[in-house]
Amino acid sequence: MALGGANYTEIDEDLHSRQLAVYGRETMRRLFASNILISGMQGLGAEIAKNLILAGVKSVTLHDEGVVELWDLSSNFVFSETDVGKNRALASVQKLQELNNAVIISTLTTKLTKEQLSNFQAVVFTDISFEKAIEFDDYCHNYNPPISFIKAEVRGLFGSIFCDFGPEFTVVDVDGEDPHTGIIASISNDNPAFVSCVDDERLEFQDGDLVVFSEVHGMTELNDGKPRKIKSARPYSFTLEEDTTKFGTYIKGGIVTQVKQPKVLNFKPLREALKDPGEFLLSDFSNGEFLLSDFSKFDRPPLLHIAFQALDKFVSDLGRFPVAGSEEDANKLISIAGNINEIVGDIKVEDINPKLLRNFAFGARAVLNPMAAMFGGVVGQEVVKACSGKFHPLFQFFYFDSVESLPTEPLDPSDLKPLNTRYDAQISVFGSKLQKKLEDAKVFIVGSGALGCEFLKNIALMGVSCGDQGKLTITDDDVIEKSNLSRQFLFRDWNIGQAKSTVAASAAASINSRLNIEALQNRVGPETENVFDDTFWENLTVIINALDNVNARLYIDQRCLYFQKPLLESGTLGAKCNTQMVIPHLTENYGASRDPPEKQAPMCTVHSFPHNIDHCLTWARSEFEGLLEKTPAEVNAYLFEDYFVNRVKQLIYTFPEDAATSTGAPFWSAPKRFPQPLQFSVADPSHLQFVMAASILRAETFGIPIPDWIEHPKMLAEAIEKLIVPDFEPKKDVKIVTDEKATTLSVASIDDAAVIDELIFKLELCTKNLPLGFKMKPIQFEKDDDTNYHMDLIAGLANMRARNYSIPEVDKLKAKFIAGRIIPAIATSTAMATGLVCLELYKALDGGHKLEDYRNTFANLALPLFSMAEPVPSKTIKHGDMSWTVWDRWILKGNPSLRELIQWLKDKGLNAYSISYGSCLLYNSMFLRHRERMDKKMVDLALEVAKAELGPNRKHLDVVVACEDDEDNDIDIPQISIYFA
Repeated sequence: MALGGANYTEIDEDLHSRQLAVYGRETMRRLFASNILISGMQGLGAEIAKNLILAGVKSVTLHDEGVVELWDLSSNFVFSETDVGKNRALASVQKLQELNNAVIISTLTTKLTKEQLSNFQAVVFTDISFEKAIEFDDYCHNYNPPISFIKAEVRGLFGSIFCDFGPEFTVVDVDGEDPHTGIIASISNDNPAFVSCVDDERLEFQDGDLVVFSEVHGMTELNDGKPRKIKSARPYSFTLEEDTTKFGTYIKGGIVTQVKQPKVLNFKPLREALKDPGEFLLSDFSNGEFLLSDFSKFDRPPLLHIAFQALDKFVSDLGRFPVAGSEEDANKLISIAGNINEIVGDIKVEDINPKLLRNFAFGARAVLNPMAAMFGGVVGQEVVKACSGKFHPLFQFFYFDSVESLPTEPLDPSDLKPLNTRYDAQISVFGSKLQKKLEDAKVFIVGSGALGCEFLKNIALMGVSCGDQGKLTITDDDVIEKSNLSRQFLFRDWNIGQAKSTVAASAAASINSRLNIEALQNRVGPETENVFDDTFWENLTVIINALDNVNARLYIDQRCLYFQKPLLESGTLGAKCNTQMVIPHLTENYGASRDPPEKQAPMCTVHSFPHNIDHCLTWARSEFEGLLEKTPAEVNAYLFEDYFVNRVKQLIYTFPEDAATSTGAPFWSAPKRFPQPLQFSVADPSHLQFVMAASILRAETFGIPIPDWIEHPKMLAEAIEKLIVPDFEPKKDVKIVTDEKATTLSVASIDDAAVIDELIFKLELCTKNLPLGFKMKPIQFEKDDDTNYHMDLIAGLANMRARNYSIPEVDKLKAKFIAGRIIPAIATSTAMATGLVCLELYKALDGGHKLEDYRNTFANLALPLFSMAEPVPSKTIKHGDMSWTVWDRWILKGNPSLRELIQWLKDKGLNAYSISYGSCLLYNSMFLRHRERMDKKMVDLALEVAKAELGPNRKHLDVVVACEDDEDNDIDIPQISIYFA
């Protein structure tokens, strides 16, 4: 394994913070020392290069002997019409270099020799014959140290990847997850020993895991740091493969931590793997199997294994790809596949599926943008694995197809012929009729961050909204920050501070000048329904979400439900991504299923009884806001003494180490940790750093000039030593909340009036000493500016508190991830998600596809895991001979009265007993006075009772009606739209 060496290049944490949250510093340093070759600069090569340049490898060398054709513009975002005829590698350099000036980008435009491969840690080939690939891979496999070799290709709606990282490749971190931990409650003196943990959180251990123990009292023999194997893992207990009968008796305390083990993989060279790819298993790909992505295509990988070899033989024999629509070429490829199938031995398939191979042949020359985007993400991640050992590699073949994306109507071969346009490659797969639908689509993209940038690029290349009737609207109310540049690839450093949507729209238009795009800076929500009004939604063809928060997604989901528009949803978290298709009258909506809410620590745990660094950082963030943003406290407080000495002294005075609960159990039992007050020392740099950050920010809040010497540790220490800090005496009868169900920290009952009077008196005294017009300056937390001391203060607060409770401390970067609630993000998973969504976009815009044609996806590039399945169908409600789903909306025209609405429902066998508009009740059968409203128009009731504001453009109002059937069973009916104009 030719891992990048220990090149301690300074990491720009402002730029790479989100990527650092995924990879960590060591992996980033290995990437910074890695040299990569990408051969074949069509769409797939460009996507891989983009992702690696954004990641920040040391160098990328682009190799291609061919020239740009108009055909290439279907999939390659760096090419334009003016590049036609130029060498592909040379034409790619300038735009790729703009993505990251720290990466060295060079080109090779002549025939490659295998000796040239020795300059790289990893080599990627996207357009190479099997014969040449075998020659190059043999060289890489046997080189010392081995060079990681990847062969990847996309052919129409089909794609393949092969990885060979050498005879012995060490994976240093198989999944990228933090080691699991548990807080010990008891350990038995048995053989084997039984360990139980507190039920604060479920254990995530598995049988066979290795664990280490620390902080165990009594049975101290376990604190030796030796990894021990566990078995019989349960949610709150496990058995330890250790004889503890002669160990000391467990008393209290203890942390058990998983030890992550490296894994060695023995890759086969391509020469061997082609003949013996391993067994076709579903999930365990540790022995050289095909990795399955779609469980409805159980038999597909071995067939595609043969199909790609057949295509290679076809091109080798004829010197060209099959022609789209040519039955003769398709039959020849099918014949070659049949011949190969007869000689492959154990991996022979029973049915070579001529229909599938026909589709494969027709699209074989085309590189489609969504396929290139998806595979560019996967391959880019494999290169990162090859260079760093971070995450488990593909082992060794991966095949994928999205044949369901083809139009539902049979394609006429004449419809696949090139039209001498930039979309010819796409037309060769989907036909010119679907191309017209794409161009005339009216699309709304919500968000132009990482997902939004990728979607814009894909849509521009696909030609969506590029026709006379088409229009793309994108909106985002955010501005560009430096940390965006490592993923949001349409932005450059000179765009920092500018509106995301405007810059992204301009960049997308430069990819395809025919794109009809309008950029807005509005947040989509109830407050902007005057901008995104009924007419706007009614005219849309499809909505694509590129959002990063659930509430906005839920609002868009409700709008799409109401107007019956398809919604294409996706999201990423580090190396994970998911996609969800929300299709009218077919699938459930986004809001139909929710993730469980994140578990939050009880307030008393955060404020008095923390037992991990997350609790300390949550407290630190809260104190930052209270100290500097919401209610700045009195100036004359000695913060260090108050936070880390006096409060702790008070706590252990109220609850001494031998304190007991009302049941007689020890108060300080797991997960509580007994704290110790700190002793301030100017010799401790972390103490000085905390005082410096706190002093600067407090001075800023109160408008006090900040002297230069404050940033010099020696001068600061001298100033501190002159201070005399008053002694602290703990008080009796101080109430400290210990109720884990309490959500706020209440204070003892006191005379509010007396306190208010005292505060007024103090304020009047203070006012006399303040300059005229004095105002305090609240400070709002900003995590991404390392010069503002915000994170210095929060990290200092958290780490000093962690030291109080003997909790391991963290550096400022880790503190930023947790306290700043930074969402881990990398370009590869974003690219994959958007590629998958755009494969579904073909279906949504074509129309007529069935539920089983659509795919929802969950993927984790770290494992790697690809799980694709049909969307969940929408729930059908039946009543009598009627049926409806959440997608239905009943419409009643003619400006009806309340009586007419009730009778209209009665005719359907439904008895309305409650009708509301918004949060206002218009009618309830239990209220006699509501019967006086029966002959009033519904619109008048909404205006009079609900004070509805119906603008001049409004033609209807929506009411929610609760109904029963004749047997008094509640029936959920659709929302009713009443048209009054």
